[in-house]
Amino acid sequence: MTIDRRSFLKSAAAITAATVVTGCAKSQQGDNQNTPLAAQGKSVMGLAVPAMDVVRVGFIGVGQRGSGHVKHLCHIEGVEIKAICDIDQLMLDKSVNYVVEKGLPKPTAYTGSDKAYLDMLARDDIDIVIISTPWRWHTPMSVATMESGKHAFVEVPAATTMEECWQLVNTAERTQKNCMMMENVNYGRDELMVLNMVRKGVFGELLHGEAAYIHDLRWQMKEIDRSTGSWRTYWHTKVNGNLYPTHGLGPVSQYMNINRGDRFDFVTSVSSPALGRAAYAEREFPAGHERRSLKFTAGDMNTSIIKTVKGRSIMVQHDTTSPRPYSRHNLIQGTNGTFAGFPNRIALEDVPPAIAKIYQQQYEAELAAWEKAGSQGRKPHMQNFHSWDQDMEKWRAEFDHPLWKRMGEEAVRNGGHGGMDFIMLWRMIYCLRNNEPLDQDVYDAAAWSSIFPQSMASVADRSNSKTIPDFTRGAWQTGKPLGIVS
Repeated sequence: MTIDRRSFLKSAAAITAATVVTGCAKSQQGDNQNTPLAAQGKSVMGLAVPAMDVVRVGFIGVGQRGSGHVKHLCHIEGVEIKAICDIDQLMLDKSVNYVVEKGLPKPTAYTGSDKAYLDMLARDDIDIVIISTPWRWHTPMSVATMESGKHAFVEVPAATTMEECWQLVNTAERTQKNCMMMENVNYGRDELMVLNMVRKGVFGELLHGEAAYIHDLRWQMKEIDRSTGSWRTYWHTKVNGNLYPTHGLGPVSQYMNINRGDRFDFVTSVSSPALGRAAYAEREFPAGHERRSLKFTAGDMNTSIIKTVKGRSIMVQHDTTSPRPYSRHNLIQGTNGTFAGFPNRIALEDVPPAIAKIYQQQYEAELAAWEKAGSQGRKPHMQNFHSWDQDMEKWRAEFDHPLWKRMGEEAVRNGGHGGMDFIMLWRMIYCLRNNEPLDQDVYDAAAWSSIFPQSMASVADRSNSKTIPDFTRGAWQTGKPLGIVS
């Protein structure tokens, strides 16, 4: 793709300005663009781009998330970090210096204004751009990246309004560029193991899933001038719904083949009162502090129920305010049993032969010990679906995903949420270098992110259901389910 730099900068600046203004204007209540828009290009379902010998990378945003991505990519073969952009000079310098310290060529730094990234996008020696900025910039930066002839990889959520969801889809189809939302939880060891089990039919026909992002983040309110809390806090004053749906929803969507054999149909959402952040601000900040004057509108707990076209149900929860343990739920239920996370546990009716053999051995050992003790106490019983099995080691031995078998030790060594960040980036680069479709595409980015605005629209409408449009324009019916790569 040949790009005239001056023309690109002019058009990209206009697109960015319009998108940011639109996103800010509509973020408060979501919008209901449910009618599929006229296609502006061909489908990117299963898009596989020509194999890249070396993947040349640019970064927009190297704060808490982006800096981690820089570090991981310095340890992955076939990557060249060409440029890094950030308005925070301190964070920019840290990432540039890290690359140099690893003995790699010094990337060009871009800074000075909110639009400095457009200068970086005008380069012709970058293949992909990794975007790790505040939410309101995700869609405009992704659109500008694709318009510049590059592939966009964006942090979650990819979009905050229905209009933005369609902008991502339309731009990807028109430019034939990838737009992947980097949902790292899809690459967690447990999530990949369950995906493997689902593909092997362990749980039978799938019926129901549960997903969540329950994470006490009130402490971020003390981040005033920099870091996530300096901007994320204000989202709790502008909206009421599920602000962050994709961490739990992504894995469940892949279990259920969403956009690849099934799709979201509609969502219904309710929110609790918004009390926790105001109470925290009153307790933690002095009188007259700006944080104490904020009017918080996002309910402390939001619960949304999604119905799929095939009739399955998914519960999605969001709570970053309540004092309770971290959880993503990660539950999948089928006709033969259930896996539930946090803590991990499994209950099945028809148990796989290898596991059934272990159950039999455990039962015989426990029975022999009971008889030797004079049959005192409760008689042992064979493990079955009436009680949870929380011993995951035997399940991992049988069903650990091939990616973790191959890359697990290196992933844990490199870190990033237990290794899932490293696995995600490694897999992204592998697909680009081997002419393979990415594990997540723009339709996933749009569908999973759409729960953000549509949950808000539902809450504002007495929890009446809101339609989730078919972002694939019918391609979900023939889309190939995500396989178990070896």
